[in-house]
Amino acid sequence: MATTGDERRTDSDIEIKPVYTADDAPAEVEAPGEFPFTRGPYPDMYRGRPWTIRQYAGFASAEETNQRFRYLLERGQTGLSVAFDLPTQLGYDSDDPRAVGEVGRTGVAIDSIADMELLFDQIPLDEVSTSMTINAPAALLLLLYELVAEEQGVSGGQLRGTVQNDILKEYIARGNYIYPPRPSMRITTDLFAYCAERLPSWNTISISGYHIREAGATAVQELAFTLANGIAYCQAAVDAGLSPDAFGERLSFFFNAHNHFFQEVAKFRAARRLWAEIMRERFGATNPKAQALRFHAQTGGSTLTAQQPENNVARVTVQALAAVCGGAQSIHTNAFDEALALPTARSARIALRSQQILASEAGGTDTADPLGGAYFIEALTDELEARARELLERIDELGGAVAAIEQEFVQREIEDSAFRYQQEVEGGERVIVGVNRYAEAEEEDVELQRIDPAAEQRQLERTARVRAERDATAAEAALEEVRRVARGTENLLPPMREALRVRCTVGEISGVLRDEFGMYDAQRA
Repeated sequence: MATTGDERRTDSDIEIKPVYTADDAPAEVEAPGEFPFTRGPYPDMYRGRPWTIRQYAGFASAEETNQRFRYLLERGQTGLSVAFDLPTQLGYDSDDPRAVGEVGRTGVAIDSIADMELLFDQIPLDEVSTSMTINAPAALLLLLYELVAEEQGVSGGQLRGTVQNDILKEYIARGNYIYPPRPSMRITTDLFAYCAERLPSWNTISISGYHIREAGATAVQELAFTLANGIAYCQAAVDAGLSPDAFGERLSFFFNAHNHFFQEVAKFRAARRLWAEIMRERFGATNPKAQALRFHAQTGGSTLTAQQPENNVARVTVQALAAVCGGAQSIHTNAFDEALALPTARSARIALRSQQILASEAGGTDTADPLGGAYFIEALTDELEARARELLERIDELGGAVAAIEQEFVQREIEDSAFRYQQEVEGGERVIVGVNRYAEAEEEDVELQRIDPAAEQRQLERTARVRAERDATAAEAALEEVRRVARGTENLLPPMREALRVRCTVGEISGVLRDEFGMYDAQRA
């Protein structure tokens, strides 16, 4: 929170009054589980079922990540969340010259079905739900997951989880795109249609505000830009002939749980209220499950500090409590050492235990919307909703989210907010404990996760074996079929699935689509 004299303001420039009264809050708020779901998508929330503890993990090769998954599951984690390395996110195989030095660094390397088989070795896919943070190649990674499940004897109808599949926020905030926006949207909606037929319980997209906030957006901007992207995906699905009442059930969102506890709780409540009205008024959805926004929350990575890193345990716990009080369906808590390196097994365990303490000791599962009706929370919810509406209207005037991105309106708004924030930190208006106040002269010695340098070589050797041992004629024919369909209007996922089945690689299939769709260049767009 920025402070100037006696004035208090959130990062969204909302002034905080010294005292809130009944005059600041609505006279009545609907019950949880009722439209517009401000107080939660389900009547009894966590009393019926606690949130899913879904710790994000992935590093080095599939073998190492599989060990970490099993370590977390054995200690009470209830869902998996896969982090992929940068080459995989950009559709390059590990042996591509552009992947040198990046294999397994920020997540697990997945080149082919051989890697996916190892990643989920001895993990029954009919018993866990899995989230995959992958965007431009999302369809390929989901298809690999489906193929491995089939090898385990698990049908598509039994699979539960989410694939991020949110390409628009890559143009806004992260830069991990491959193709231009419009062919990327085609792949997204092709995945919607494919899952409706073959993976009916799978969440086909996780519309992400998390990375928008990490790039420097305010809470209001995170809210508005995320929902604007959601509107674009829904419109693309409707234009492709899909029913909002059907695909709306399988949409999920991914929000950041940031530092200002009360603002974050209000943000999550405002998000549900806005989305319910968007689905009903814009898209005519009558199915309550399509109207009710469900979301995953991750604690704020950009709030973690390398200075006095153990302070991050407190930050993460407060942020996770905001997600709990705001009604998240699943939560990831960052490890305290992530400003320095990937988490160690010890720091990952502390992050996991933080959620378990909130659920088992702090009363986190006792009642729905525990802060509902509080004057401050209700006033903040209304204010965030009103300001997000203003931004949504501006995006509509520009022609929607895709047009606003192409005109770089969204990017400029976030850049301006990030600049203002940094000025406040450097000027001391915004206090960061251990950084610009309460600093220590000596750095702490923290044990860090080290990536085995041999892991990259093992990965390169495995990918080479896949290419050497597969049926080369079948692989070539499958890639040509992907090329043919890319030039037309048929759903791309069936030919991509066949290509993966005959052991084509993620990089090879992505390369075919690069040839047909081109690559997005933000400098020339």
